[in-house]
Amino acid sequence: MKRRRFLRNSLLTGTVMSLGGLPVKMLARNRFTQMANQSTNDRVLVILQLHGGNDGLNSLIPIDEYDLYYSRRANIAIPKQGTNRALIELDTTLPQDARVGLHPDMGDMKKLYDYGRLGIIQGVSYTNNNGSHFRGRDIWFMGGGANDYYSSGWIGRYLQKAYAPLTYPDDFPNNAMQDPLAIELGSDVSLLFHQQGNIPASISLGGNPESFANLINSLEGFTDEGIDPRGKPPAALNNSPYGKELNWILGLEDKTEDYADRLSQVWDASAPATVTYPETYPFNAPASAKRNPLSGQLQLIARLLDGGGAGQGVKTKVFLLRIGGFDTHADQVETYDPTMGVHATQMYHIATAMKAFQDDLKARGLEERVLTMTTSEFGRRISSNGSYGTDHGTGGPMFLFGPYAKSGVLGNVPNLNLSNVEMQYDFKQIYAAILKDWFEVDETVINNDILFRNYLNGPDDNGGNYEPLAIIDTNIITSVNQFMQEKFSMQPCYPNPARDRVTFTYKINAFTSVKLVLTDLNGKVQTTIVDEIKQPGEHRVVFPVNNLAPGQYIYSLYAGPLKESHKLTIIK
Repeated sequence: MKRRRFLRNSLLTGTVMSLGGLPVKMLARNRFTQMANQSTNDRVLVILQLHGGNDGLNSLIPIDEYDLYYSRRANIAIPKQGTNRALIELDTTLPQDARVGLHPDMGDMKKLYDYGRLGIIQGVSYTNNNGSHFRGRDIWFMGGGANDYYSSGWIGRYLQKAYAPLTYPDDFPNNAMQDPLAIELGSDVSLLFHQQGNIPASISLGGNPESFANLINSLEGFTDEGIDPRGKPPAALNNSPYGKELNWILGLEDKTEDYADRLSQVWDASAPATVTYPETYPFNAPASAKRNPLSGQLQLIARLLDGGGAGQGVKTKVFLLRIGGFDTHADQVETYDPTMGVHATQMYHIATAMKAFQDDLKARGLEERVLTMTTSEFGRRISSNGSYGTDHGTGGPMFLFGPYAKSGVLGNVPNLNLSNVEMQYDFKQIYAAILKDWFEVDETVINNDILFRNYLNGPDDNGGNYEPLAIIDTNIITSVNQFMQEKFSMQPCYPNPARDRVTFTYKINAFTSVKLVLTDLNGKVQTTIVDEIKQPGEHRVVFPVNNLAPGQYIYSLYAGPLKESHKLTIIK
């Protein structure tokens, strides 16, 4: 591709790619053949930043402390019952001090939870939480404390160690690693990806995913015009500080050619999603908040990871994407309905887009490779203000998505008698657990080179001890099945064989459609025993069978994630 033509296309599409935080044109010839000493697994981390400070108490509503919750924020409180848009109880089997309900627009999060694809961590913060958006974001990105001012980010340091002894960008791309080490969807490169003493180990894809798709589909490869218009200094200046700096910058520009060609090939080889991603919020909300900003970004990640299957997708280790609109000082809810408004749209966008993303990854055979984690610079205060909003707070919940995320709720409902949500877990404990159990990084490297402190079981800032966090499942088949069976199950019917009547017993953990059918051995339905919406809990059905012919039958129960069938023998 002609350089001028690429620049023209970039301007027309509004898309900018940057390498190491420097705008570049598009990607370079392979010069390096060294093998990277990278992580031995192919796991990927997607970080979803909730930009502005998410209100955790209207995301996870206390159930047993509901009256106190309502008294602290009556003008924005989500109804407990009595309306079709009341809170959705997450899990009736949780301990009393951990029972929460989801915002009514988070129904798809409930589905992910029931299918063992969602873990929740309550009260995540850090000592002396800083209430500034910018400083707070930096603290989370650098992986430090309130008094730390690192010039690097925890992911940048992780990537620096994972690919040692090679260094980025000098030794990349190479035959072992043709892809960007990390990709940020947006126009900037965050502190998250900065390396120690080096440039960020990531590229940023600015603009929306649609414009990026148009751009990479138009790439035709680099054609050298035989003229270098870049202001190359005379050869005599090559070893001068000016010459060395300019050569380094031009080298970054050259590297962009390889990355662009690679991403273009991966995109072209991958198929569009077979699942439907949400596009707009279906209820009343400001027009500016209606469009789902995550769907395009998540589809882009899924396609890049897929690349046509059979391991042809990118090996990029970390992706960062954002959804804004969480700085809800005013008009967090509609005055006439606290279940609607800006915050409701954000909850809907996250829940529906993440459900589609998980379904997309599963359809592509990628689900077990990807873990998604949410972050937000702080939570909101427990009490609402007079403007139907909430002000800057401290702690809040984090969400982990994927089959390796340990399903359930870690931590208790916040103490609602306080001004702010108190810290139950330091966010760096979550980072340490992800590094250790997801990326399989040695604990010594975590403590000495990435987080600079033993956040797995060492002393915290107040002299206490950090307990190890079990938030990643190492055996997903056993753990996910066990989690689901604890929430949704069917006991063997009795008596069996039966003569007159049969008792069926099952347990569900959600308001869900339940269908219990009896078929013959050829699959023909003989009778439908249950076909209605049932509430959470244990249910028992006594059904007469004396009008059915003797023989063998199959009884099948369909209830949320539960699909179970067994044989029943009827005798005379």
